[in-house]
Parts: sequence; structure tokens; C-alpha cells
Amino acid sequence: MAVASFMLGLTGLLVGNMLLGPAAVGFSAFALWRGTQRPCRAWAGMFLGFADVVVFAVLIAVNDSVTWHL
Repeated sequence: MAVASFMLGLTGLLVGNMLLGPAAVGFSAFALWRGTQRPCRAWAGMFLGFADVVVFAVLIAVNDSVTWHL
């Protein structure tokens, strides 16, 4: 669960932030609750999940859409 949350959070920074971010937070919280042997990876997944939601909010505020514009 900890590795899954990390991978979801990392992927969510580029695509699907609103779906993958909360999923990463949920997986990491569940992994920490169960007493994972990889707590650092679970905390990193939680941080990345919250970062996904922040990126989503910034994209909405700046671009008025949920896509990247370069």
C-alpha cells in the first residue's frame, strides 16, 4: 500500500491529479494505519497526494482549466 500510494502520488503530479491525489492519500493513510514496514514511503505518498491536490487547485486558479499550458 505504501508503494502504491507513492506511485499514485508521483504519477498524479503529471496526469489525473484530482483522482490520483486523494487515492494516494487514502492508500498512505491505510498503510500507516496498518503499520507498514515502509513508513517513509507512505509519508512520501501522502505528501505527493496533497501536492497533487495543490497542483490541481493552482491549475484551476491560473488557467481556468485542468490542463498544463506551456
